[in-house]
Amino acid sequence: MKETPDHTLQFALCLDNEGYAASLEVGKLYRVLPDEEAAVHGYIRIIDESGEDYAFTASRFHVMHLPQTVGQALLAAARI
Repeated sequence: MKETPDHTLQFALCLDNEGYAASLEVGKLYRVLPDEEAAVHGYIRIIDESGEDYAFTASRFHVMHLPQTVGQALLAAARI
């Protein structure tokens, strides 16, 4: 049986930016990048306010799985 590809993009809602006020905004959605090694250690890799990807403790975020169309709309809006 052929597996159906995952057509979702992961985003994470920032819940806590203590110590990272310049990098993270509470209440903002951030794009999550897959990083299995970071996840093993309790971290999540996101693209922060600098536009670069960094690993932060996963407890700072609530991960959301969004349909491809919604995720693409968010990514497009972020480029404006």
